[in-house]
Amino acid sequence: MRRLCLIVLIAGWTALQLPAQLRITGLDGLASKAKESVDITLDSSMLQMAGGFLAGNGKDKDQAKIKELLNGLKAITVKSFEFKETGQYRMEDLEPIRAQLRTPGWSRILNVQSKEEISEIYTRTEQGKVVGFAIIAAEPKELTVVAIEGTIDLKDLSKLGGLGVPAIPVPEQPKDTGKKGKQE
Repeated sequence: MRRLCLIVLIAGWTALQLPAQLRITGLDGLASKAKESVDITLDSSMLQMAGGFLAGNGKDKDQAKIKELLNGLKAITVKSFEFKETGQYRMEDLEPIRAQLRTPGWSRILNVQSKEEISEIYTRTEQGKVVGFAIIAAEPKELTVVAIEGTIDLKDLSKLGGLGVPAIPVPEQPKDTGKKGKQE
């Protein structure tokens, strides 16, 4: 009995130490309603393989940057649906995902809503470091949910477009012109 209690205690502690990966659940039934659907799941080994393909001859700087970006990632999951008509999904279908995004560690950093569209970006932090992203983009005839586990800079998300990650406009940071403290 003591051994069983010890195993349960160790397993519970280990589970607490593991990062909570976002599960994109509750959307599988939408594929049958969609005129087009995309379902991409890349784990760390698949991302490393993709990075190997991108290495090429090592002379292309863009390929090298994307390979470096992929090295910090553990998983990418994309579910995207395009429908012929509106009303094929409900906002309530996103509730299991949003419930996970309300847990400790997750923070919503972008929320854009109009009458017909919603765009949300969430980050997950551990020890002050961003270790996950979630993107929800909902339009009347399109729905996309992306979960990215690993370290990545927000401005680099657009570089993952070939992996199904939607383009996200990120404002440019002001460039330092070296004129700090100078009056003009």
